[in-house]
Amino acid sequence: MNARLALLSTVAPGVTESEVFRLALQHAMGELGALGAAMHLRGPMSALRLVSAVGLPPALTRSWEIVDQEGPSAPARALRGSTGVWVPRPARPVPGPVWPGTGLAALPVVSGPRSIGALTVLAGERGEPTPEHWEFLRALVAWTEDRMARAPRPSGPAQPQRSGERLRQALKEVRVGSWDWDIRSGDLVWDEAALELYGTRPAEFTGKIDSWMRIVHPDDLAPTLAAAQRAILDRSVYEAAYRVRRPDGSYGWTHARGRATYDARGEALRMIGVGWESDESRSARDTLGRALRHMSDGFLAVDDEWRITFANLEAERFLGFSEEELFGRLLWDIPAARQVPELEVRCRAAAAEEKPAGFDVRVPSCGCRYHLRLVPGPDGRTLYFTDVTENRRLAESRQSVERAAAERSARIAELAAELAKATTSQDVVDAVARRVLPPFAAAGVLVQVTEQERLHSVGAVGYPEDFLELIDGRRRLSGDPSWDAIRSGAPLFFSSPQELAAHSPWLAGMPERAGKQAWAFLPLTASGHTFGVCVVAFDRLRLLTAEERALLTTISALVAQSLERARLYDAEYTRSRELQRSLLPQALPDLAACTAAARYLPAGQGADVGGDWYDIIPLSGGRVALVAGDVMGHGLPEAATMGRLRTAVHTLADLELPPGEIMGHLNDIVGAMGEGSYATCLYALYDSTTRVCSLVRAGHPPPALVRPDGSVYFPDRDADPPLGAAEPPFETVELEVPEGSLLVLYTDGLVESAKRDIDEGTAELARLLSAAHARGALDTAAELEHLCDTLTAALLTAEQRAADDAALLVARLHALPTGRLASWPLPDDPRAAGHARRHVREQLALWDLDQLAPTAELLVSELVGNVVRHARGPVRLRLLYGSELICEVYDGSQAMPRIRRATETDEGGRGLQLITALSGRWGARYTAHGKCIWTEQPLPGPDGGVEESAGDPELMFLKASGFDADEDWSTLL
Repeated sequence: MNARLALLSTVAPGVTESEVFRLALQHAMGELGALGAAMHLRGPMSALRLVSAVGLPPALTRSWEIVDQEGPSAPARALRGSTGVWVPRPARPVPGPVWPGTGLAALPVVSGPRSIGALTVLAGERGEPTPEHWEFLRALVAWTEDRMARAPRPSGPAQPQRSGERLRQALKEVRVGSWDWDIRSGDLVWDEAALELYGTRPAEFTGKIDSWMRIVHPDDLAPTLAAAQRAILDRSVYEAAYRVRRPDGSYGWTHARGRATYDARGEALRMIGVGWESDESRSARDTLGRALRHMSDGFLAVDDEWRITFANLEAERFLGFSEEELFGRLLWDIPAARQVPELEVRCRAAAAEEKPAGFDVRVPSCGCRYHLRLVPGPDGRTLYFTDVTENRRLAESRQSVERAAAERSARIAELAAELAKATTSQDVVDAVARRVLPPFAAAGVLVQVTEQERLHSVGAVGYPEDFLELIDGRRRLSGDPSWDAIRSGAPLFFSSPQELAAHSPWLAGMPERAGKQAWAFLPLTASGHTFGVCVVAFDRLRLLTAEERALLTTISALVAQSLERARLYDAEYTRSRELQRSLLPQALPDLAACTAAARYLPAGQGADVGGDWYDIIPLSGGRVALVAGDVMGHGLPEAATMGRLRTAVHTLADLELPPGEIMGHLNDIVGAMGEGSYATCLYALYDSTTRVCSLVRAGHPPPALVRPDGSVYFPDRDADPPLGAAEPPFETVELEVPEGSLLVLYTDGLVESAKRDIDEGTAELARLLSAAHARGALDTAAELEHLCDTLTAALLTAEQRAADDAALLVARLHALPTGRLASWPLPDDPRAAGHARRHVREQLALWDLDQLAPTAELLVSELVGNVVRHARGPVRLRLLYGSELICEVYDGSQAMPRIRRATETDEGGRGLQLITALSGRWGARYTAHGKCIWTEQPLPGPDGGVEESAGDPELMFLKASGFDADEDWSTLL
């Protein structure tokens, strides 16, 4: 419902018609933003009478006081058409007053089957009303019609007697005017007495019914016309009492009585009648005088000079004189009046406004309070005074109680709202400190809970740290007020250190150490179990009232409920964080191929765990896998799924599978989890020997590549669908990465939120990366850690914090220097092993790694020998000098080596066991044209020594000195 109509619906039935019109017009103006509004009522013949106007000056309304029903005006057209009309302002000037605005909107007012008037609105700059405005106006008119039907009928100053005797008595006592109304033509004839009765000068009388309509009070016009209409239809006597406007602008009551005459066809011709001024009878005045004389309230009448002309019995008692003694005396000369402070000043100020006024006064002699009401009149003023001492006392007491109750309810409501937002136990303590301490002028709050027969603090405000350390973890002790409150479940209040010492003598020194002087120990009880205590302390002596104690007790119940919920959250939060830490990398590996830093940020609300993850997986041959993934949703189930996928990625990466195949296997794993399981993943394989990064994406945002010149590049290829919804194969994109480039992997929670789409987020990420590059180097792990903090602080502000977790991985990629890589093709025959040993020996000598040469020669000889014997060409040898020495042998076969457990009599099967014993680790991987078998050897330490292999010590007999590589190896092998 429209707010204005809702407001009008509260208007009680029975208000006068003039008030109904005023309210309707004011709300019509307000709703439409109009300049003014008017109400016309239908009179006899073809006349509409202006009965109310709002916002319109007399210069404009004068021409609208009487409107022809058959004319072109907006009210007349609405009346005839029985619907709303819009009359725009004429483009050209027309005779008569110039109306401002853009036009007139009018609707008819109906009573029964007949239109009785019209409501008209002068539109402002908005122009013609919208359909919604028309609907409002129709509802407003309906409300007006309803309230007009319920308005009180004019009854006159006294209920008229309908007997002939009453009429004859009136004719004797007052002057009677006669009138003759031609119903068909509207002509009206008044005699001189009627002109005087109706306050109309002969020159102003038009001889039309309009003259009578202009002087009738707006509230009385409609019912008076209705009475005349009924009399004509019923052929009965017309009798009505109504008010008419006198020449001075005031209104006086008149009575009218008449009867209609009819022609041969039964149609009304004219109505002839008489009218007279209404007046109270002497008996009514006597009755009124007796009522005033004996009324319980004091009543005084004074003239314009404040001399007393009448006083009732209560006024005589209050003033201390009889009416005869008071008559003619100046009110301010009466001693009882002089003792009332500022009585004369306030009365004169109220009288100067010429309108009724009321105010309270105090009488010092008795301490009483009186309410005085002053009503101005034509011949003086009347004063009413009522003893309201007891009423005011009760009202003040009631207001005090209500105010205290309201304040208590407000405080409880504010605290409840604050506690509803509290998530952790510290949040609860902070809410109590903000909402409880200030109203009670308290200086501190301490919340403790019981755990294994000890009291442990969960939060405190306003206490020294050394004091908190002293009281934390104390055992159950008799006489301890905290334990006593918990045991009894009832609060304890101490207004001074002496009261506390009387209850607990051993705590006599505690108040000085805590800096407190009074305490309230409030037990915390929830679900029928008391599990802690909330201590509200004061830094001065404080005796709490019963009201304050009741309020604190109520508050402690709210705190207990919230704290119990927060403790469950704290426990869940701790478990969640431990789970999240166990599922994410504990530390990033230290690799020659990259320097990295990472962040995981949980969602703003919830269990603080989610399905986002990152990883760095070292691989063979100077390669490294950088991974970022996101299981849709956040919570414990998503975290568990993330753990499964991260384990699967490690396993598949260790198998040295191509990125596309790894993503295909992950898609099968997610698809097997059932419908509704989806995840995104980005797998980047960086080869430091070729500076090529192979990317595979499944529904994941693209990485950001920050080139050495500071430019930021996002691969623009559309990602494959998320895991669980994709159809292999997955497309792999290869990027050539310049030396020193920065690769940034992230999940959508970092760049996307409800207030920012992903395009805006990635653009902001690019801007931040460029700005960070411009500020300085981003090479060391510490610098990358600072960059992570900068990115998360800027992208995950309080306004942009998404309802999703976020992961970020920043890696500085390093290429293997060309001087630390050597590669040779080998013949596909038994000579290959000798060539390989010679290449290794010579290259290690160039690298000053002669200590590794014997073992490296043995390893490469075994690898090449196996290739020549069991695989096929082409054969190629490659050495990589990085954080370890890597030997790689390539061939054209897809068959992978497999360790066999040879017996004592087997001639073969010991080669891979030898490799396992001599190398730090070894493995094999598929290539585009076959496979690669590789070994890793740790580099010499700072002292030049080489860590011994975990294999058989007898294998370490080989020494570089006195060893002929070609002859001795041929004999050995």
